[in-house]
Amino acid sequence: MAEDVGVTRPVVVVGDVAVDVLVCAAGAVRPGTDTPATVRTIGGGAGANAAAWLARLGVPVTLVARVGDDPAGHQQVAALGALGVRCAVAVDPSEPTATVLVLVGADGERTMLTDRGANCRLSVADLPELPAGGHMHVSGYSLLDVGSRPAALAALAAAREAGLTISVDPASTAPLAAAGTAEFLSWTRGADLLLPNLAEARLLSGHDDPHAAATALATGYGAVAVTLGAAGALWACGPETVLVPAVPAEVVDTTGAGDAFTAGLLAAWLAGEAGPMAVRAGTALAAGVVNRLGARP
Repeated sequence: MAEDVGVTRPVVVVGDVAVDVLVCAAGAVRPGTDTPATVRTIGGGAGANAAAWLARLGVPVTLVARVGDDPAGHQQVAALGALGVRCAVAVDPSEPTATVLVLVGADGERTMLTDRGANCRLSVADLPELPAGGHMHVSGYSLLDVGSRPAALAALAAAREAGLTISVDPASTAPLAAAGTAEFLSWTRGADLLLPNLAEARLLSGHDDPHAAATALATGYGAVAVTLGAAGALWACGPETVLVPAVPAEVVDTTGAGDAFTAGLLAAWLAGEAGPMAVRAGTALAAGVVNRLGARP
């Protein structure tokens, strides 16, 4: 599914680790009685997923996160390490490893019920030394939660101070709206890459049209890549936008598709590919994720 991208720069990902409980009902859910379903428990968390795919692509990657001092947390760290991720993951003595119940509809779209657990307690003290000439990717969940926000803001400040390039994923519209779009833009403005989906781009920009939303956001960032689902993705740099078509795929489960897109785009961009070609790499990797259950390699 994925190929090594060759020479690239090291990446530090600041984000979540979670256990995803995927539930795919065989038809409409029948309240008050049984509905047959496929249920799988697998690794998740936006930061962990992106880091796992970056490692699969041959990118040196460090994940900064928190898990609970429980079997799930230890298992997640071991699994990520086996995939090639360097885990700078703190173990929290009081909060459990995050769990996300993912309800997957017949169209592959998912609804998530989230217990962020130890992710809420990510600390400034958890941040590692940054690699010279590297890149930092911050998952928006860490910024949007008031508990982990100081650590995420400190990570962004440290990356700027060290001269790293920076990318940010806004994460999810509901917590983004709750935290405040103006606040999010002020925290992240000036990053090299902003990677929203269309709903997030509309919320952040106030524009309904995808091209208008992308170009409006690009005034505050080096470039913006807006994912459009089956329509592909938009690359915006300055006033120009380029639409990159999606790679055709049978959609089974969209969980983690955005994280795979992020990893594919970053791997190509850090290896020197032009923006639209990096977007193409992201859409290709995402297409290989949606045709099966789960978000990890």
